[in-house]
Amino acid sequence: MRFAPAIVRVPEDGGQAVKIRLALLGALAAGLALPAGCAYPPWLQRGDPAPLLLNARQLTFDGRRSGEAYWSADGTQLVFQSEREPGNPFYQIYRMELASGAVRRVSPGMGKTTCAWFHPSGDRILFASTHHDPATGSEMRAELEQRASGEQRRYAWDYDPEFELWSARPDGSGLLRLTASPGYDAEGSYSPDGDWIVFASNRHAYLEPLDDQAAAHFARDPAWGMELYRMRADGSGSERLTHTPGYDGGPFWSPDGARIVWRRFAEDGLTAEIYSMAADGSDVRQLTRLRALSWAPFYHPSGAYLVFATNRHGFANFELYLVDTDGRREPLRVTNQTGFDGLPVFSPDGRQLAWSRTRKGQPGAQVFLADWDHAEALRRLTLRSAALRRSGAPLPPAALGAAELRRHVARLTAGEMAGRATGSPGERRATAYVAEAFEALGLQPAGDEGGWFQGFEFTSGVALGVDNRLVVDGEGERWLPERDWQPLAFSRTGRAAPAPVVFAGYGIVAPAHGESPAYDAYAGLDVSGRWVLTLRYLPEDVPAERRQHLNRFAGLRYKAMLARERGALGLIVVTGPRSPSRDPLVRLRVDVALAGTSVFAVSVTPELAGALLGGRDLAALQQALDGGAQPPGFEVPGLALAAAVDLVHERSAGRNVLARLHRGGDAGAPPVVIGAHVDHIGDGSGGTSLAQDDERGRVHPGADDNASGVAALLAIARWLAGGSEPLARDVVFAAWSGEELGLLGSSHWASLLDDPDAHAVAAARDVSAYLNMDMVGRFDEQLVVHGMGSSPGWVAALERGNAVVGLPVSAQPESYLPTDTTPFYLKGVPVLSAFTGSHGEYHTPRDTRDRLDYESAARIAWLIGRIAQGLAQAREIPEYAALEHPGSGPARGSIRVYLGTIPNYGRSDVAGVALSGVSPGGPAARAGLRAGDVIVELAGRAIENIYDYTYALDALAVGKPAELVVLRGGERVPLSIVPDPRE
Repeated sequence: MRFAPAIVRVPEDGGQAVKIRLALLGALAAGLALPAGCAYPPWLQRGDPAPLLLNARQLTFDGRRSGEAYWSADGTQLVFQSEREPGNPFYQIYRMELASGAVRRVSPGMGKTTCAWFHPSGDRILFASTHHDPATGSEMRAELEQRASGEQRRYAWDYDPEFELWSARPDGSGLLRLTASPGYDAEGSYSPDGDWIVFASNRHAYLEPLDDQAAAHFARDPAWGMELYRMRADGSGSERLTHTPGYDGGPFWSPDGARIVWRRFAEDGLTAEIYSMAADGSDVRQLTRLRALSWAPFYHPSGAYLVFATNRHGFANFELYLVDTDGRREPLRVTNQTGFDGLPVFSPDGRQLAWSRTRKGQPGAQVFLADWDHAEALRRLTLRSAALRRSGAPLPPAALGAAELRRHVARLTAGEMAGRATGSPGERRATAYVAEAFEALGLQPAGDEGGWFQGFEFTSGVALGVDNRLVVDGEGERWLPERDWQPLAFSRTGRAAPAPVVFAGYGIVAPAHGESPAYDAYAGLDVSGRWVLTLRYLPEDVPAERRQHLNRFAGLRYKAMLARERGALGLIVVTGPRSPSRDPLVRLRVDVALAGTSVFAVSVTPELAGALLGGRDLAALQQALDGGAQPPGFEVPGLALAAAVDLVHERSAGRNVLARLHRGGDAGAPPVVIGAHVDHIGDGSGGTSLAQDDERGRVHPGADDNASGVAALLAIARWLAGGSEPLARDVVFAAWSGEELGLLGSSHWASLLDDPDAHAVAAARDVSAYLNMDMVGRFDEQLVVHGMGSSPGWVAALERGNAVVGLPVSAQPESYLPTDTTPFYLKGVPVLSAFTGSHGEYHTPRDTRDRLDYESAARIAWLIGRIAQGLAQAREIPEYAALEHPGSGPARGSIRVYLGTIPNYGRSDVAGVALSGVSPGGPAARAGLRAGDVIVELAGRAIENIYDYTYALDALAVGKPAELVVLRGGERVPLSIVPDPRE
């Protein structure tokens, strides 16, 4: 996987800057050592009690808000309320089949609904609704208009007197009205035997005379008149159970049907406590005395305790608590998250808990699900009861098992794969292995000329040619390449006639910033037509704040650009005696954004630098500069340097592996594409390794990055190929190469989507959706699913898929990603990408197969496979949503302006910055830039590469026009752009 740049120290040797989040382990409990690759969970590191909720995950994603989820008696379904019906802003009732994730509406779709409950037989569903009210249409329209106006108001339940209790079959048919009384009838549930319904109603306030005080209370708050009732399941025989002023509501039966638990508000409505009573209304017991808003109680199936919600920790901070059924023990806290946790419900077997939770940044509550540790709850409540055996997470089908993933990862990380560097023999072996696996599954080849592979060429390296010479004062044999000096990878090639040498200190020019004064190593120097000799890096002894500021301007690319802009012939860099460095010479290696410059650029040893300085002491010169002072530079009198630079850019070929599943669908319909990159970084010599000193040169096996994703891809292919259900469209499986070098393989494939003569897969001229897996082997607390913002259809697709799989998921909208999704998204294809997070072994030899969590990886494959299956079975393709690009390029965190350009990092064959596209509605789009343009000038500055472009952005001001020039079809096109603020 390729992480977006986050600069700590600008990689002056041209290497890619990489963002890494290192995993920190807490103190080990009881002095025990952790197994390799494992970490104690956060709660144990903190010394907290064992958690009661395990494997918590979001169950519903669709709609503005969802909640009040209740199980069917057999535990196979959930019924819940959700605001997700088109044209209706109010809750409707939905049923989710947990075996498939399918969601179907039960209620009529009009008006308001709430509080659904399954009959124990599963044949009927109880709920409250106002759909029969003649005014319901106007109420819906008024609410939609109010929301469209942008006016925000506090959410409140209105206790609509038109609410009545209804029941229907699970498919919504057979609608039957159970109550027809004035006032609010809702909050109903069936008794365990199915004979009775307990519910809340304020009907007595409509049917019975009220004294003046009671009438005033009721006029201010209709909830004040709420009481509990019970009636037969057919709606007959209604009888009132409570007679206390204030709200009595939210009733549920005990598992044996002998008692009812509910919430009772104080008469002033400011606090609520949990109560229980016998089924006939007798034997009332108060179970809590928290003097807070405690509500939504629900029995555990064991009958030993119940769960409820309370805001005892803050008015808007509702948390879940337990209390024993007699209320004799201090309530026990279950959740600890700022916000709303409420409406908890145990599964019929007592092994899971569903509840409603609001997460930060989430507009409304959604239903969450977690495994429940009943034995731990009993222990902490000091209760004696037979503990239920805890169930584990749902297990994927056999074709998606952990053993298969383990086998694939072992092969892809074997010694002969040698780190799978793009274009290497190891990559050839790895891609051959994937092709053999596809063939064994009976898939069709979808590569070039009907084969399994699709080739592409790329610049793989840079090497010295035969004509490299550095001549100081005519001494042509003394200084040898690779020993005394070496060209930089981006240097101009050719011959340079003898020219003077000017020493310019650290070669940095930086503006003032906060407490840091301006810095100008070129002050008073004329370098036109001369060689500029500078030190590498930046002053060694400056304070941290100043170092952080100068760091941005210390890269070799930037120093070369400054020399070029001042008319220099060439740049010479030397590693000073006081600068820690692994190598005295800058290594000759290709970087991800390979692009040249129009000045010569070379690295020299301190000994050669001493000769170029005319005998001056390099250490003394550096010492004078390292405190931050700026002694003037100087020209070395009477000395001339000539050079010949000959660099050979090495070209190599990589290959993707492509397979197609066709099972009864329309072969011309846009296919679903599932992909993962098979390449890695070999021995790390390409520049992106994060290996420690003693690990340099060792093979980087890339188990998580990304043998894990390829293993999941192969498992999904086996599962889908072995299915029997017809598909409406084909599924394409792709193992990309070149991802680590800049998304080369996927970019090559995506570029053919516009070519009517391209290979068979791309001949459809479109792709319905692209699903990606990049680093899915190190599951910790949750799976990150990026790309949710690329289509409004992803919310429902993720909800259906994960309802069965049950993974904790963090759904993220970002769709411009540093992985193989981006080439597809730029072509207008909705994308999703699964990722389990960064770790300290990323891009090191320590990313080994023994560190992976294969069971979780199998469940991730199951989730992506289920989403793919749903897409392949659907007649419609997901709708594409265009998002603004957040910006890219080195050190973007310090850039204040936003242009909305999307560089094509795979184009190393042009001078300038080629664009893959522009963000819709952004400054670049408004200025007329488009995909395929090459930016060659910005704000009067020549742009030869991505580094020039990034530095040029610093000169732009928000809201002020800047001139730029692009090459379009070989012609220079001047344009004007007005930057937006980045934040």
